[in-house]
Amino acid sequence: MGDDASRARPIPQRHRAPGPRPVRPPVEDPYEDAILVDTRGKRRYAAGSPRGIPSPQAPPPQRDGGDASGGPRPPRAPRPARAPRAPRPPGTTRRWWLRGIGLALGLFLVYLIAVPSYAYEQVARVDATPADPRPAAGVGANYLLIGSDSRAGMTEEQQQQLATGADEGSQRADTIMVLHHSASGPSTLVSIPRDSYVEIPGHGMNKINAAYAFGGAKLLATTVERATGLRLDGSLEIGFGGFAGLVDAVGGVDICVESAMNDPRAGINLQPGCQTLDGPNALGYVRSRYLDPRGDLGRSDRQRAFLSALMSKIARPSTVLLPWRYWAVCTSGARGVQLGEDTSLGEVIEAARTLKSVSGGNGHSLVVPVANVALRTRAGLAVSWDAAKAKALFGALQRDEPLTASQVPSN
Repeated sequence: MGDDASRARPIPQRHRAPGPRPVRPPVEDPYEDAILVDTRGKRRYAAGSPRGIPSPQAPPPQRDGGDASGGPRPPRAPRPARAPRAPRPPGTTRRWWLRGIGLALGLFLVYLIAVPSYAYEQVARVDATPADPRPAAGVGANYLLIGSDSRAGMTEEQQQQLATGADEGSQRADTIMVLHHSASGPSTLVSIPRDSYVEIPGHGMNKINAAYAFGGAKLLATTVERATGLRLDGSLEIGFGGFAGLVDAVGGVDICVESAMNDPRAGINLQPGCQTLDGPNALGYVRSRYLDPRGDLGRSDRQRAFLSALMSKIARPSTVLLPWRYWAVCTSGARGVQLGEDTSLGEVIEAARTLKSVSGGNGHSLVVPVANVALRTRAGLAVSWDAAKAKALFGALQRDEPLTASQVPSN
């Protein structure tokens, strides 16, 4: 401590010389005439002086609670009491909640209706009205479903990805189905094998899918009407790209593959087991025909099974409750679908509901009765119908009668 004390610097002390303090001469204030003295003796300057101090007519507020004259401040008048707030009627909050919920539900319903309406306006139209003479109208409604090999709107990259190959000009119908909407009982979905050997108006006997190549949807609809005796109320066609896009829009479709399917022509290499197929694999799954021991009949069964699985996926609540998925499903279907010129939005909705009913097990899914799957013709091996059974089946659908046990498949 001694070293620290020795190193400490001394604090200087201020000393004043003894004697009286010198008197400073008064300083003249150039604004002496503007000086005022307030009640506490402080110098102030009147308004208008260069110092800019308020005049005594408006002195600053007093901190001691007094008024400008120094006296006590007069008491304030009491504030009028506020009127008590009227109580809310009972149930007001609940009514507001109900109104909010009702408004939200109303907007949601508008959305559910507006999106399909918008999509319907974007759908391409084709002339698919069958030529005269036409069968008489029956009970219920019948819709023609066409899955064509059209590459319309597809780029070369998409054609390679889907293994469709380039468009060679002539188009054919890979999938042909008739959907019967029953007015009183279960509805029915009937597959017509694409190699069915029938008469094509103006072209003689040939495979039925050649009708699409000869005259498009119109000639195919005419051929189906005359071969089945059913009057068609509308038609819906979907191409390769539209089908794959719709499958991807719903997030894929769950399918159980019975055996390995390695088909380079269809662009698939699927292993046995249940799995989720994306757009390209789903398209190959429904197109493949050379690996199936039942040929065209086996493919028809796969097509109906896949269509049922697709409709079940579309009908899930998540598809409707998720706005982006609902929008994607509606718009994707619209981009890849072609409707007959006389097919209304109401008929499209009715057909979709019928498909949903059949896919849910509340209807029949079958193939037209067949007599021979390897009929030799000038057009190659074809499928011939069992004329008597086919006539009985389509007659029952025309009259909207229940199908017999022999007409309904056991599985």
